[in-house]
Amino acid sequence: MIRTPFMDGWAVGPKLGAFEGLDGASPPRPVALPHDAIRDLPRSADSDQGVHAGYHPGGVFEYVKVFEAPEEWRHKTVIVEFEGVYRDATVFLNGDFIAHEPNGYAAFAVTLDAFLVFGQENRLTVEARAHKDSRWYTGAGIYRPVHLSIVDPVHIALDGVRATTPDIDEDRAVIEVETAVENGTRHTRTTRLSWSIIDDSGAEVATNSAPVTVLPGERATARARLAVDDPRLWHPDSPALYEVRTELAATDGSLLDEDTTRFGIRRLQLDPKRGLRINGRTVKLRGACVHHDNGPLGAATLGAAEDRRVRLLKAAGFNALRSAHNPMSRAMLDACDRHGVLVMDELTDVWTRSKTAFDSSLVFPERWRADIAALVRKDFNHPSVLMYSIGNEILELASPIGSSWSRRLAEEVRALDGTRFVTNGINGIIANIDKMAAAMAGDAPDGEHAPASDPNTMMANMGERMALMNASELVTESTEESASVLDVVGFNYADSRYELDLGAFPHRVIVGSETFPERIDVMWGLVERLPHVIGDFTWTGWDYLGEAGIGRVDYTDVDGYEATGTSGPYPYLLAESGDIDVTGYRRTISYYREIVYGLRTDPYIAVHRPQHHGRPSARTPWSWDDAVSTWSWAVAPGSPVTVDVYSDAEEVELLLDGESIATARVGDAKAFLARFETEFHPGELIAVSRRNGAETGRHALRSATGEPRLVAATARAALAVTPDDAAFIDIGLQDADGTTVIDADRSVTATVDGPGVLAGIGTGRARTEEPFGGEAVTTYDGRALAVVRPTGSGTITVTVAAEGLAPAHVVLEARS
Repeated sequence: MIRTPFMDGWAVGPKLGAFEGLDGASPPRPVALPHDAIRDLPRSADSDQGVHAGYHPGGVFEYVKVFEAPEEWRHKTVIVEFEGVYRDATVFLNGDFIAHEPNGYAAFAVTLDAFLVFGQENRLTVEARAHKDSRWYTGAGIYRPVHLSIVDPVHIALDGVRATTPDIDEDRAVIEVETAVENGTRHTRTTRLSWSIIDDSGAEVATNSAPVTVLPGERATARARLAVDDPRLWHPDSPALYEVRTELAATDGSLLDEDTTRFGIRRLQLDPKRGLRINGRTVKLRGACVHHDNGPLGAATLGAAEDRRVRLLKAAGFNALRSAHNPMSRAMLDACDRHGVLVMDELTDVWTRSKTAFDSSLVFPERWRADIAALVRKDFNHPSVLMYSIGNEILELASPIGSSWSRRLAEEVRALDGTRFVTNGINGIIANIDKMAAAMAGDAPDGEHAPASDPNTMMANMGERMALMNASELVTESTEESASVLDVVGFNYADSRYELDLGAFPHRVIVGSETFPERIDVMWGLVERLPHVIGDFTWTGWDYLGEAGIGRVDYTDVDGYEATGTSGPYPYLLAESGDIDVTGYRRTISYYREIVYGLRTDPYIAVHRPQHHGRPSARTPWSWDDAVSTWSWAVAPGSPVTVDVYSDAEEVELLLDGESIATARVGDAKAFLARFETEFHPGELIAVSRRNGAETGRHALRSATGEPRLVAATARAALAVTPDDAAFIDIGLQDADGTTVIDADRSVTATVDGPGVLAGIGTGRARTEEPFGGEAVTTYDGRALAVVRPTGSGTITVTVAAEGLAPAHVVLEARS
């Protein structure tokens, strides 16, 4: 079935009751889909969604689109498909109810035929709600794409083409294609399906066809086996893609419908001795957990934004993503297919026990089959999808009934897709939260570390006891059944089980489904040493909105400081826990991880902010050092400063302007790290790493000189005039040689001339009151990001200005 975009001409406003809005209330305002209805609402410390949503409010919103249904549609089937509406979407046409979809992450389709008025305008409305229903920022509204399909009543079903590759040799592969055909007429219809396999060069490599008879009001499935010679296999290192082009024709040869589906040819294997193998080659998962928001765009899912995230995450060393804690967008799956990034796609954060007042546990017992079907339907043809996760830190998982739910969900996934693995993000402490809270209260001296008000703070308070409790008999016994139903046992923050389970459960395969970022040196050592541990997924790869301040560093000597656990006080907006910040800039931990992975041989310099030298600080297990890779500081020469150098060598020598400052052993303070206490003096700082006396690499930082300049640049200057495309403009304060000036932040304004709009502007600053929807933002460490969406064909000029500096310009070309 061919989908066409259905994203123009929409407007949104607050949802009003039947008798509201009669007093001349303002009409809905036009918006471009995909759209986040919450991003630009005023934030406050007393927001009804609180720290979870970055102090954004909730709300009820109504989207409206008026469109004409031409007479020629009268004998067609008209389908509108929503990839995601957050949340509790209710759809009406001309005031008549059509559908309700409570899951904010499930794609759903509505058939309009019975409600359309032909030859006239029709009014389509979609209501969406967001309230205390999540532990992170969800956004709200029609935040993922919408499609329209106008098809013959006899047509290929939505997502009705499935391709599998069960038989692969070096010189040929067999592609099994199944296609579902639906008959919406009152008559039996005989049709013909034709399939063509197209390789990534556009060449046709296999064809087949077969007649298909479909009874009235029914669906028929046709299957074909097509052999492809000398197949190019999909692998993270070489993500070759194929297409199956499907045509449905009537008996007279006229075309009724067509479909194009991408897939990959690859073989998956799994066992505790050789781990995960793709096409016979062992692959260790260098994984990142990611939430679904797109930083300055809020929750809006633009294909260009998803592709950019995947590319930057892979460039930073990750080869796998876990969609936490909800199904991944189609656009991100497409990007993972193209760029060779493996996917753990997750169903949900809750089953039957709630974590927030109005979360999906309210409907899960009735909706779970539909939710799993939507997940599998979306993912089936994507070679990047390695495994389905049936949940995250499920509260009831350690009970007998919870174990029954584990089995029920896992078997339903297998019934719909037996080609992939099933996992679950098991947190043995949270699954036994009542017992754990009591144990913590009982063994803590003088009430220290009493039970916390939320699981994250409880885990943070546990410290070293967390490892002991995760390895306890209580966790072993209570989670055994739920773990036994899985192909891969996902453990959240439970690396203390990795070696224990090797003896206790010798056939168990494990993945670190969620781990503390600062422990990657330990985590990756276990992954490399233990073949039954197939990878590690850090929290997180990309910073995100909500769970505000969970990864912050507090300086505790300020007046009025009060410890708030893992919750950052208003105006914290971002989690501040990600290798890459929300603008796409790599934080220092990203380079540390790259070295731990063995992907970087040169050392990397990270400088603790000298303004805070010697101050007491507080961190969470999701924090990293408050360090920046720069040697440009607005402090007096001679100020004390701590310099870390990340390296896999034995020792590091630090030089300033060619003269040696000191040499330090790697690993004394932390594995893969050499620490220096020195003084700041402007110049060139160089770190030289050595092993057995021989140099293995070097990294240099140079102090900025002269007055800063305003610069702006983009990686892509050519845009397509589609709702999915956007340009990402990197804004910086730099000296004449391109060195970023981080201690001279100032307000910058972005304006757009031509057929484009400023879709968002922001920085990686976690604590801020500046909105993403304005025209101006204060740079953070000398950087900002602006996002521009095209509205038509032509030349777009983006001008970035700041007081006292010459403006910077970026020219974009948008083409239909």
